Amino acid sequence: MTSDWDAERPDGEWDGSFEATARIVDAGGDADERQVEAALRPKRLDDFPGQVRVRDQLGLLLQAAKRRGTPPDHVLLSGPPGLGKTTLAMIVASELEQPIRITSGPAIQHAGDLASILSSLAEGEVLFLDEIHRMSRSAEEMLYLAMEDFRVDIIVGKGPGATAIPLELPPFTVVGATTRAGLLPAPLRDRFGFTGHLDYYAATDLVTILHRSARLLGLEADESGITEIASRSRGTPRIANRLLRRVRDWAQVHGDDRVTHAAAMSALELFDVDARGLDRLDRAVLDALCRRFGGGPVGLSTLAVAVGEEPDTVETVAEPYLVREGFMVRTPRGRAASALAWDHLGLAAPLDAQGLWSATLPLDDASGGRFET
Repeated sequence: MTSDWDAERPDGEWDGSFEATARIVDAGGDADERQVEAALRPKRLDDFPGQVRVRDQLGLLLQAAKRRGTPPDHVLLSGPPGLGKTTLAMIVASELEQPIRITSGPAIQHAGDLASILSSLAEGEVLFLDEIHRMSRSAEEMLYLAMEDFRVDIIVGKGPGATAIPLELPPFTVVGATTRAGLLPAPLRDRFGFTGHLDYYAATDLVTILHRSARLLGLEADESGITEIASRSRGTPRIANRLLRRVRDWAQVHGDDRVTHAAAMSALELFDVDARGLDRLDRAVLDALCRRFGGGPVGLSTLAVAVGEEPDTVETVAEPYLVREGFMVRTPRGRAASALAWDHLGLAAPLDAQGLWSATLPLDDASGGRFET
């Protein structure tokens, strides 16, 4: 297997690139966890489960580029966390048999940071920019020119005597990943030749992923145990693989090293993951909505104080899944609990709360996205 350090330059200094066959970059965690993550990531598009539309479109883009012998168009991948954007970026490099350079938007706060990365890229190399919407404005403007004309202007000096020195770049491919595509400026978004949006996975796709992960981890797993884990994984492979490892831990300590339905039930109960995939924070939000505020509506800040979390945590971690599954609705006056939330907590909704929000989730076309009061 090729090592990350095989990208070392002849002068003994590492140039920051990674070979396509060694794509896992993890600054945290021990060696075992890095090996686990490396083992669970698909290496080729054919091994990537789910996301059929994006996978087929991306496969066509890469095959055409390989036949032409030129780098493919720049690729933008958007979607919620944990759905495989980073994995797809690494697969792009692997399919092209090119090294990949990995960085993130928050790490590029000055144009000089981006210029140093771009100037060291080799021809055909893949530059992966995670959370690209968080780049600084000056770096974005430099990236426009680099993506379109493969050139950057280096400013030498200050004031009236400053001089712009154009630096030609070899053709390369930018793969950007973002969880909030709406925050990308239009000029940057338009420079990507292909945009793929990743959706949450179906339970059947998660079962396929978990079977593959169990096989790579050397685990014996029953179909019922795998299905139980998949049903509680919130449609997200990252969560599914994490829960699988926790069930593995429970089976190794309390069971017979086998992922069974009983082992999955016991482990997931221990880690506060219920039958609908709700964790401690999710249930705390619903409990506060129903018990303390009578089902709402209540403001986000007030709700966050009630559960002892920051508003950003409630809005970005708990709320998307609760809204998507129909437990909570967002209204102009705040967050409100649906009838499903009351049922899930085993509570009887007050009569006034039942009549206040008569929304049916998901909203049909007839409602026009409005709530009847």
